[in-house]
Amino acid sequence: MNQTEIVSEPNVAPPVTNGWDGSGATNASTNQTQFISFAIGDDQYGVDIMAVREIKGWSDITHLPKQPDYVRGVLNLRGAIVPIVDLRCRFGQGLTETTPLHIVIIVQIGGRQIGLIGDRVLDIVSVDAAQIQKVPRTGHGEQTNFLAGLVTHDSVMIALIDLPNLLAARTDSDR
Repeated sequence: MNQTEIVSEPNVAPPVTNGWDGSGATNASTNQTQFISFAIGDDQYGVDIMAVREIKGWSDITHLPKQPDYVRGVLNLRGAIVPIVDLRCRFGQGLTETTPLHIVIIVQIGGRQIGLIGDRVLDIVSVDAAQIQKVPRTGHGEQTNFLAGLVTHDSVMIALIDLPNLLAARTDSDR
């Protein structure tokens, strides 16, 4: 009886789901990365598709006291309490005047879920990881720590959000 032995290669890394989040890792087999693109005003942003758990329409939230301005409140999502982050406010563009047309992108950051308010979902975008460029640093580099990179797709610049740093980065108004 002939048996086939399966040997795993020790040098082959498992696929990384967030290769453009500043870690520098990519999926070695394809060098492609996918993200959900969405709009906030005229600007386009992207989040790692593997971090997205759900996209839902806007619904009422419960406001909590003593939270940063960009934390609009919490949402009960099938028994899980999910904080809702206003990205427009987080990016220093004022509070979002939410309407039923706004969306909430539920993402997984570490072991918890966070909701991100956006104006509308645009597309699922797949790009070669080599196309992602570093965010230029200016005198106020701390304000861009939650951006992992920039990519041009269909003649439009998309800023990729570094989800782990989105809540970790602090601005003067948070202190």
